[in-house]
Amino acid sequence: MSQITPFSAGHVVMVDIEGTTLDAATADFLRTHQIRGVCLFRKNLLDAPQLRTLTADLREAMGRFALIAIDQEGGSVARITFLPQAPSAMALGAVGDETVAFQVGATVARGLRSLGINWNFAPVVDVNNNPANPVIAERSFGASPDHVANMAGAWMRGALQEGVACCVKHFPGHGDTHMDSHHALPTVHKTLAELESLELRPFRALANQAPAMMTAHIVYPYIDPEHPATLSLKVLDGILRKSIGYDGVVITDALMMKAVHDRYGHAKASVMALQAGADMVLAQGARAEQQAALTAINAALLSGALPTSRLDEARIRLEGLARRYPAVAGDYIDAQRCQDEALMRRTWVQSLSAVGAARAPHRSAALRVVTQRSVASDGVSEAGLPSEDVRALFDGFPDVEFVTLPDLVALTAKDLPRDDRFNVLVSNHRRRYGALARNARPDLHVVLWNPFQVMDIDAPALVTWGYAEGALSAAKQWLLGHVMACAQSPVPLSSR
Repeated sequence: MSQITPFSAGHVVMVDIEGTTLDAATADFLRTHQIRGVCLFRKNLLDAPQLRTLTADLREAMGRFALIAIDQEGGSVARITFLPQAPSAMALGAVGDETVAFQVGATVARGLRSLGINWNFAPVVDVNNNPANPVIAERSFGASPDHVANMAGAWMRGALQEGVACCVKHFPGHGDTHMDSHHALPTVHKTLAELESLELRPFRALANQAPAMMTAHIVYPYIDPEHPATLSLKVLDGILRKSIGYDGVVITDALMMKAVHDRYGHAKASVMALQAGADMVLAQGARAEQQAALTAINAALLSGALPTSRLDEARIRLEGLARRYPAVAGDYIDAQRCQDEALMRRTWVQSLSAVGAARAPHRSAALRVVTQRSVASDGVSEAGLPSEDVRALFDGFPDVEFVTLPDLVALTAKDLPRDDRFNVLVSNHRRRYGALARNARPDLHVVLWNPFQVMDIDAPALVTWGYAEGALSAAKQWLLGHVMACAQSPVPLSSR
């Protein structure tokens, strides 16, 4: 193996950038530190021509082993909205057809590859068996580990066929947490045997297929009481590398997330993650924090705390990933794009699920529609559906009283008066309802985001598994009586 020089720490570091163009200072930073990876976000995106130019400039700055990544899971986590919008994982889980999952994965990858993106941080293979989970929910394919493995595997095979690397996440499992690692450090009190029976099963099933895995910022005290999985030698080397035998790329979740950042900072966490067995650290944040990660890795190499052999191993895996999935933009012909858009819309319709014998209101009924005024992005998902777009769902009804509330979490029975109007509660936010919502009795609950909100309100519900354009079109067709809601929920949903 070749030796890595002190200035090659960038080979194992991924950063984010500001703006929609690659400015000279940022390009110089990437070249000087030989950084190989950049993760893009909504702040970097305008339209397809702009993004193709940006990815071409990034590849020129980072070289032939450039890894240009994005979170394009589908559903509420889809940074690029000018591509055909994919159903969420749980929508696909509700459809339950591996062929459809394969086609959707391929479609997502076709769009990304046409823009010069070669690494998608998807699919999510977390088994969401905790209805109180504040960050996964519809991002998971369901509550059954085998169903998750089968659907995610099909999605990933479709994507890989189209030339975009996938990254299954979040190892060893984020589905049974009660807090969001973006804001705090979750702890999962499960033994290794318990993890093996549920959370680890999809990772084991897909280990020979997945070119990359992303870690979870979660403490599993029965395995390593001191370190979150991202920084744990026992988890990454002991379970993932040795027990499972995984030899693909391992990348950390973002070090800027509070679960890691507030306790370790970029510098210490970067070194610890590489020591534990990660191949690339996701060092997003301010330029000073990115620099701190690079400096710490170089210092650890010089001191021997981080063996050169460990970095060589990581670099070889990352270069292999970039060779197999080069970041070169291709064509996305109009005919193919139209077919892909039709597939996505058709799948959103197929995924519609009715809970509690939900039925659409009669077209002549006097309606009262209650929703939240606006929903800001939580930093993980995109901004929720604004009330104006909720209103548009009911354009086909002649008599609609539209009520917007500042926060649906505080919903009470008085917000849904019992009179001669048919009350429709439209949930356009992620969080679960508050305790007072138990007394609310809408005639219909339309759940556009977190399906577990069905459990908070005793009412018939339509679940769309998302609020992308295709989901809204499907919901509107159902409300107008043009389609049925026949899919089966891949997670238990009950209001009691």
